[in-house]
Amino acid sequence: MNYFIATFGCQMNKADSERIADLLEEKGYKAAPKMEKADLVVVNMCSVRQPAVDRIYGLSQKFREIKKKNPKFKTVLTGCITQKDKIKLKKIFDDIWENDYVDIIPKKRKGSAAYIPISNGCNNFCSYCVVPFTRGRLKCRNHEQIIEEARRAVQGGFKELWLLGQNVNDYRSPADSSMDFPKLLAETAKLPGEFKIRFTSPHPANFTKELIDTIAKSEKISKYIGLPLQSGDDEILKKMNRPYTAADYVKLIEIIRKKIPQVNLTTDVIVGFPGESEEQFQNTVRLFRKIKFNIAYINKYSSRPGTAASRLKDDIPIAEKKRREKILMEIVKKS
Repeated sequence: MNYFIATFGCQMNKADSERIADLLEEKGYKAAPKMEKADLVVVNMCSVRQPAVDRIYGLSQKFREIKKKNPKFKTVLTGCITQKDKIKLKKIFDDIWENDYVDIIPKKRKGSAAYIPISNGCNNFCSYCVVPFTRGRLKCRNHEQIIEEARRAVQGGFKELWLLGQNVNDYRSPADSSMDFPKLLAETAKLPGEFKIRFTSPHPANFTKELIDTIAKSEKISKYIGLPLQSGDDEILKKMNRPYTAADYVKLIEIIRKKIPQVNLTTDVIVGFPGESEEQFQNTVRLFRKIKFNIAYINKYSSRPGTAASRLKDDIPIAEKKRREKILMEIVKKS
């Protein structure tokens, strides 16, 4: 039996797919070079934005064509799935697997970076985000297991380790409550060998001075920090359930740049959140000009069923969202 894994979305899904591949190969499956050559296709789904979900629905025709040529062809869905989509997608997929593969240490890895989950799920409930509904509440992994996986990855020749979580700042080891994220970073950096550690995603609300000091002190911890802003307007941040102000964010950046002068800063921002006025958008524009991010991932708001924001009217036209996206992109290019 041959398998193929189609992975959509973030590094967490990529990490999960490596672990799924291990599970299948332990059962005797062999990797197929493409979907059409597989007896089993596992789709690792992303639900963060509607276009990613639409791509999953769009696979149904392709599955029917493969099934005609291969009657034993089976499909499985996993990853981030809302309850509403799960009900509808049962018509397309033979089975749906839960998405908690965090405790598996993969024997095989692809690519140049080793993706190492430190937690799964999130307790923050940002009003636009489906993660707490698709991955559940925060569940942290034992720090000893994380460090062992990192050790194996370094011994396997990987020069880059990515520590992953929906909010890495909230990490606390279930085996030792004093082992928080800064301490986990420091312990991982003590491993012998030449490698760099990166992490995603942190939250500005609890990006502590201890974490900043830990990054500053270790040569093995990358001076690349992705710190999602989401909006530069306080009222929009409140609607997003992001517990910080624009001034809080600017102060945090100032501390980071003072402690880590060589830092590369990236961010995520949403344009066209429900009710976002031109004046509120201009607050984000001003903050972008002030901070001068190295890179920004700019997302046009799309409503996700089940989130608090989905109860708000998505009242910003797509053309206006694109205009705002372009303005921010031009600022980043000139920074």
